[in-house]
Amino acid sequence: MNKQNTALVLIDLQKESNFGLQMDQVISNAKILIDGFREKNIPIIYTRQINRADGVGLSKGEPLNDDGKPFFYNAATESIEIFDEIKPQETDIVIDKYRWSAFHETSLDLTLRSLNVENVVIGGVVTDGCLLTSVFDAYFRDYNVHLVKDICGASNEGSHMSSLMMIANWVYTLKMYDTANILKRINGKEYHAWEPGEVDSLNYTPENMREIFNKLN
Repeated sequence: MNKQNTALVLIDLQKESNFGLQMDQVISNAKILIDGFREKNIPIIYTRQINRADGVGLSKGEPLNDDGKPFFYNAATESIEIFDEIKPQETDIVIDKYRWSAFHETSLDLTLRSLNVENVVIGGVVTDGCLLTSVFDAYFRDYNVHLVKDICGASNEGSHMSSLMMIANWVYTLKMYDTANILKRINGKEYHAWEPGEVDSLNYTPENMREIFNKLN
């Protein structure tokens, strides 16, 4: 991995609060990550989930308010904006999307290829929705996926854990880091990353889920 073939992709770090996510640690880690990548002049790409306030183009079954407008990521509200603490700079790239995956009918793949990116460093919310689908779509497009797990979050712990374990089991070339270790790697220092030893290596049950999840450390 080097800065010539790497990009940081941040999934939906927006002000949408209706999921009940605990975002303080996510934002804090994301700011450290962004600052570190910016120092190395590595491209930073933000995605935003947007639902038109008039309902045009919404996913089937998209939750609505009593007035018929979208409950989540309503384009007429501040909920679609990136958190102020980590807001994009002029040189950053912002890609708006209308379905969960950041690759679905967006310019993300074209953008990455025009930047000669092979290594996608990725994280964001929600783990079991937009992050999960974006990771799999990055893998299907033959990018090397480097997932930063401590800038991810979901509405409940079980969904967060199970999603990261599914990714770990089926993205065969995955490397999973925390913020400190991915920064060590881009700075050429000794680092730790979890990698799958074999296909479907994390065999978990409801009874041992937390124990198996801790193997991702």
